[in-house]
Amino acid sequence: MNPLLMEKLNAHPELVSEQTDQQYTITSVSWRAYEALLSDLGDDALGLRVHYLEGTLEITMPGRKHEVLKDNIGRLLGIYFEETRTRFYGLGSTTCKIAAKRRGAEPDVSFCIGTDKDFPDIAIEVVQTSGGVNKLAIYQGLSIAEVWFWQDDHFIVYHLQHDEYEKCDRSQFLPDLDLNLLAKYVQHPEPLDAVLEFRQVLREKL
Repeated sequence: MNPLLMEKLNAHPELVSEQTDQQYTITSVSWRAYEALLSDLGDDALGLRVHYLEGTLEITMPGRKHEVLKDNIGRLLGIYFEETRTRFYGLGSTTCKIAAKRRGAEPDVSFCIGTDKDFPDIAIEVVQTSGGVNKLAIYQGLSIAEVWFWQDDHFIVYHLQHDEYEKCDRSQFLPDLDLNLLAKYVQHPEPLDAVLEFRQVLREKL
């Protein structure tokens, strides 16, 4: 593993906690060091999420609640795509990066809608901690068309218009999706019941 990451993890053992999100920010990190870290981590990233903004590197170890919410969101959106016959391509936490912009991100959930593309149309971040790098600034530099933040039990949606993000009441890619309904089932204590009920509600509405 990259010595930079090993040094920080050893100095901050709380990063390996499985209960809550643990986040650490490192400044003055070159693009070359960032890419080397991604290469060293490869597919065996210990569950880490890595974001990079103009020399600042943020490493997050998602906690249990974070991962449950992430999986719930992805699973429920998959049902929505199926029931509405929306063509989609799930990219998960695939790394998106542009060297010229000195930006890189690994969203919690991401999708291309309609056609497959190099970068997702929708990137979703589960926010469980405050501070850290400005993720919206990262996605703006990557020209990701739409960013959703799950925070405080609801979705906050931003859509890119003329290189600036505007907050929206609904997704521009999924305009008929009731985000309040989706949020209700994201928080459901029983994932199986959430899936079954959400699918039934969608079928009644369609």
